[in-house]
Amino acid sequence: MGLHIAGKRQDGYHDIETVFYPIPLRDALEVVHAGETSFGQSGIRLDAAPEDNLVMKALHALKKKYAIPPSAICLKKAIPFGAGLGGGSADAAFMLKLLNAFAELHLDDGELEKTAATLGADCPFFVRNRPLLATGTGNVFEPLPLSLKGYTLYIVKPDVHVSTREAYSLVEPSEPPCPLRETVSRPVAEWRGRLVNDFEPSIFNRYPVIGDIKERLYTQGAVYASMSGSGSAVFGLFEEDRRLHFPGCFVWKGLPD
Repeated sequence: MGLHIAGKRQDGYHDIETVFYPIPLRDALEVVHAGETSFGQSGIRLDAAPEDNLVMKALHALKKKYAIPPSAICLKKAIPFGAGLGGGSADAAFMLKLLNAFAELHLDDGELEKTAATLGADCPFFVRNRPLLATGTGNVFEPLPLSLKGYTLYIVKPDVHVSTREAYSLVEPSEPPCPLRETVSRPVAEWRGRLVNDFEPSIFNRYPVIGDIKERLYTQGAVYASMSGSGSAVFGLFEEDRRLHFPGCFVWKGLPD
């Protein structure tokens, strides 16, 4: 929620400021003992080869340091990819946590976070999975006393894939007008116009359907709506349940914790 891009670093990454908030939209991940290691995937189909999946990269990251028994791994995808929802990063982090228990490694959260950081900037967030203010490249975390309990959350994703690389290539970094921590401390009803995502102007210009979804969420009663991360998913917070129709889109409704 909210995403400021302050500048580009010498290492090619960008300094950002954003809020990560866990929601009950989940994939399913299973690891069981087997004669040899295998990977199976169901649900939303992924085009990538198994070895390119972050679940398998998480496995290999741990195998460099620890003995992991041969296993059959099954991933059922429900979180759409190319959406800015962190689905792949969540899979990687939860794979580390699952393997920690499966192989009885007894690693603490700090150690898991270090390994998760090698897989992606936002992967460590999902180890503890609680509201956080993220700075740096999205890898420096501060606890945030934020709760959306009582709101109904809708996520709408059109049939559009926005890569993170593409999103960053279109945006112009700038200093945020107000610290994000201060903005999200306001009531949700005051977020509109204050809690902004710097990716939106350029992404909406290239993919107008994403901007149209945001406006439709407001038209249908959202207290606050925004693109999630680099898109293409858009979320809306409602004070009461609504029946929303977005033909041709992935639509999910849930109650934040």
